[in-house]
Amino acid sequence: MYERSSVAELAESLRPELSRYPVGGKLPSSRALVERFRVSPVTVSRALAQLAAEGLVTTRPGAGVFRAQPRTPAPEPGDTSWQAVALSAEGAGDVVPRSVDASGVLVTLTPPPTGVIELNGGYMHPTLQPERAMAAALARAGRRPGAWGRPPVEGLAELRDWFAREIGGPGGTVGAADVLVTAGGQSALTTALRALAPPGAPILVESPTYPGLLAIARAAGCRPVPVPVDEDGVRPDLLAAAFEATGARVFVCQPLFQNPTGAVLSDARRGEVLRIARAAGAFVVEDDYARALAHEDAGPLPATLAAQDTDGVVVHVRSLTKVTSPSLRVGALTARGPVRDRLRAIQVVDSFFVPRPLQETALELVGAPSWPRHLRAVAAELRHRRDVLAGALRRELPELEVPPAPRGGNLLWVRPGGGLDDTAFAAAALRAGVQVAPGRPFFCAEPPAAYVRLSFAGVAGTGELTEAVRRMRSGIGGGVRTEA
Repeated sequence: MYERSSVAELAESLRPELSRYPVGGKLPSSRALVERFRVSPVTVSRALAQLAAEGLVTTRPGAGVFRAQPRTPAPEPGDTSWQAVALSAEGAGDVVPRSVDASGVLVTLTPPPTGVIELNGGYMHPTLQPERAMAAALARAGRRPGAWGRPPVEGLAELRDWFAREIGGPGGTVGAADVLVTAGGQSALTTALRALAPPGAPILVESPTYPGLLAIARAAGCRPVPVPVDEDGVRPDLLAAAFEATGARVFVCQPLFQNPTGAVLSDARRGEVLRIARAAGAFVVEDDYARALAHEDAGPLPATLAAQDTDGVVVHVRSLTKVTSPSLRVGALTARGPVRDRLRAIQVVDSFFVPRPLQETALELVGAPSWPRHLRAVAAELRHRRDVLAGALRRELPELEVPPAPRGGNLLWVRPGGGLDDTAFAAAALRAGVQVAPGRPFFCAEPPAAYVRLSFAGVAGTGELTEAVRRMRSGIGGGVRTEA
């Protein structure tokens, strides 16, 4: 059972029992609750913290947990209907109405119901996260001199230097002065698009692409324009045509293990993409989200586009979050020239800086001997999970079109063959106890076909992957075909 499920169940069991105690009455000790409910001390601690957050109990260190004074009923809400008019009003200069739709992102962030196997998440299961190493890094970071002081707005010099080496490669083409530390990849992408594209501007994006990127573009009032991707990445001929037709000055791509297709931009196309963007006077935002998620059989990885760029075309995005924990939100933006100063200014206006304790923790983590061991363990486990899931799908659901498995990332991009509809497929899978991501949110225009994205990183192990496929086989049936 997931820890979060155990916490929710224990909190649910304790709520009705609180009425047995007077206000201010002391609850049983944590040890007694551990023995009674047969759960871990961590589960008890988190369940009591949840009740405290709800205002039902109060915790007094060294004394225990006590029933809290009941809260007074909240006043009746006022009339907020006026907001519908205010929020729908567009400014006189707005070319493209802004829409803030986080549904494509929330589908990967919302925990599934209890008992449902999660194949739609974007993060690794706690069993794959370096929890002990992160805890040790956090403890060491807290003891560093000045750990709770104000950091440089660009980020800690040592952390920027580490990112520069990671991004620039052995040739050292990226310097620490080119790097800004950010609060994860999503924040970095938001800053990049705000810096590079005014409201109303077209932004070229891969098709399909990460829904979070589409949400950022639309929230900024920009117009995402699709450029198709095949097994070798974005098609240069269509990219050049899109620049010419739209006058766009930004192209956002994931050249390595693209989300959701897993495609890797081929060597032959990498120089072409940079040449086309330079000729258009445009920037390439390189979202290198999955470099640390390469599988054991990936072989040597291509250098970043940033490492090949000599003219300041590439704005590079990197994050530690995917390979560590959703809560270690530390990433980097890399750019050269005046655009770097604009990126810095926007980040300062938005958030001042990334909290120093978080940066110190990241620096301790990547500098520890356990870091390369963690990366090797993730590479081996992701390869194993990929093979187990792909094999089970081909064996148990032969009507699905499963492409050759990518050698990096945590996703399979499958097509429900035989006329299956993606949203109906996802609904049927959920009824069978499996949560998957339908493909439509990954397209900014009409999808060319139905697709489903399956993640193999968010489950506890390969047993859940085979069980998920078994459930889908029993639950899909023949009732999810698109109506003629």
